[in-house]
Amino acid sequence: MAAIRRHSITYDGGLFHNGVASGVDIELLFPGDGVNNINSILITNTHASADATVSLFIQDSPAAAASKTFFLISLVKIPSGTSLLLDDASMFSFSNSSPTGFGLYATVGSTDTVDILIN
Repeated sequence: MAAIRRHSITYDGGLFHNGVASGVDIELLFPGDGVNNINSILITNTHASADATVSLFIQDSPAAAASKTFFLISLVKIPSGTSLLLDDASMFSFSNSSPTGFGLYATVGSTDTVDILIN
């Protein structure tokens, strides 16, 4: 299965990821997706008037109690109608080729609406 590189996260009485109800942490890239050449990530706040609070992190074995988590950004506020571009490819060098490797995850505030594009 091909990795999904475009994500739309909205909150409308519940958290939706690409139109599907989801949990608090959004899995953007699954461990084992084989994506090892991320050049940039663009996070856009699509809400008309409110800031969005976003965390982006990598994690291995997310279901395990002893999983390792490393934050790329934590609780960053993105103003309404603006974008945050993360374009230092060295910050995205993690092993995503194995099911026991790392996945890429995002957490957004409970009323936030953001688009995340992975290049």
